[in-house]
Amino acid sequence: MSVECVTHRGQTTAVAVTRKSLGPPPYFEETGHTIDPDDPLLAQVAPVAAAAIKALGITDGVQHVEMRLVDDRPRLIEVNARIGGDMIGHLVHLATGIDLPKAAADLACGRTPDLTPTRHETAGIRMLYPTASGTLTQRHLNQEFAARTPWLHPVRWTRQVGDAILLPPHGDLLTARAGFYIVTGRDTTEVNERLDTAADEITVTTQAVR
Repeated sequence: MSVECVTHRGQTTAVAVTRKSLGPPPYFEETGHTIDPDDPLLAQVAPVAAAAIKALGITDGVQHVEMRLVDDRPRLIEVNARIGGDMIGHLVHLATGIDLPKAAADLACGRTPDLTPTRHETAGIRMLYPTASGTLTQRHLNQEFAARTPWLHPVRWTRQVGDAILLPPHGDLLTARAGFYIVTGRDTTEVNERLDTAADEITVTTQAVR
């Protein structure tokens, strides 16, 4: 998981906890995330994130604090002095209405950031991987499905047909992903169901290089 934080004059506010989905071992690629404003885990991990930020002497900025639960206790992995990648800042905005890029800009300009939630929804993202390495031959979304699902945000493609896709162990997240999609819903259960439903309507096909 990660905790998305904003620190102003030494006071840290944890605005969201991001639950991460991982690919199979031994690579554990991050294949998606969900953010639920009602996630009970936030209350457990927010003090740990704030303590880590304070221990590092950070007084102002946006932080992305990564952790794991070990025996139901949070264990720190790293503190990043930036907004989380893989569209996490956008997911925070969809779920809570809090604008992390604007908060970062306000802090840089010496202003107090507005961290008042204005939305209450769950958001999730899933990365699009082919089943095998090779040349991307198809990338397609069922448009009829998309037209009747307002909770599905536009699919974003990061690879063109003809591009090489290389999965681990020979590739990494920069070479393995063909794109991503985002959905919203009332809670984490509904978002995960919608992520699965949308996956069946998206085609990513590769052809092995001979």
